[in-house]
Amino acid sequence: MKDSCLLIGDIGGTNARFALANPDNPGFHTVVELKCADFATADDAIRHYLQETKAGAPDAVCLAAAGPVVDEHVHITNNHWDISAADTRAEFGIEAVRLINDFAAIAYSIPFLAEDDSVSIGPHDQRRLPLERFDVAILGPGTGLGVAGLCRRGDTLVPITGEGGHVGFAPETALQVEILEVLRGKFERVSAERLVAGSGLVNIYGALATIRGEPAKKLSPAEIFAARKRGNVASEAVDVFFELLGQVAGDLALTLGAEDGVYIAGGIAKRYPEILKVSRFRSAFESKGRHRAIMERIPTRLITHDQPGLLGAAYSVLELAS
Repeated sequence: MKDSCLLIGDIGGTNARFALANPDNPGFHTVVELKCADFATADDAIRHYLQETKAGAPDAVCLAAAGPVVDEHVHITNNHWDISAADTRAEFGIEAVRLINDFAAIAYSIPFLAEDDSVSIGPHDQRRLPLERFDVAILGPGTGLGVAGLCRRGDTLVPITGEGGHVGFAPETALQVEILEVLRGKFERVSAERLVAGSGLVNIYGALATIRGEPAKKLSPAEIFAARKRGNVASEAVDVFFELLGQVAGDLALTLGAEDGVYIAGGIAKRYPEILKVSRFRSAFESKGRHRAIMERIPTRLITHDQPGLLGAAYSVLELAS
């Protein structure tokens, strides 16, 4: 495999990142980020990448994509690309093509993160997972709310994927009940993603302005973070956002039995790690009634690796090509 061209991609709603996987270990190089809007199809973007990098024809392709994989087909959430493994096989004349969910790729990356690729959020500082057997969960607020799990049994890694960001929102405080009531007037159904995502922060901010009887400015998530001042609605919205992230992370840990850790991905948390560390995230994570003792033992970590999706796709394409 030393001379193989192993193409990997991590495709979101706005950008697609492509790279070449190392042929002998999970890793990658020659990363190029492209705007999805600049290309009619994913295969067009792949062809552009190969030409720009002079990489040659691929021997195997693994694409991690933001959307559910159904019958080797993905419709990318929030952009116009429809990706078909069959089409990519035909386009490039190869059989070794795999499509995986973007959070399955992040899940695959977890065992290969270096010690400085994640930081502890909470009282635990676990840096290494057990070698033979572990169960972890991953969630990430970004454009939406992605969730996944990963189990290791000996040499086998098994990702657990679904659309867990769309579970129903369950308020746990009086203020959260008020926020839910406001959002019920806006949405037919209020899922966790309606609050724990970039757009979710905007929804929380708007709901709190309504509750406080204040005018809600049209602010982006970044502008809400920037507008934080002691006691104002923007600051309260950020506090509630990270509290809810902790609640949802705790629910996911209980659902998957993720006793070896919960990993936080996504751009929002990674951009504001210091706010996350001092937020109510961890207290909300542990606040699970009769199961508090279990929750207190589970580490929570923030992924700081630049491209965990590409790292996981690099593992997956090696498995595919072997």
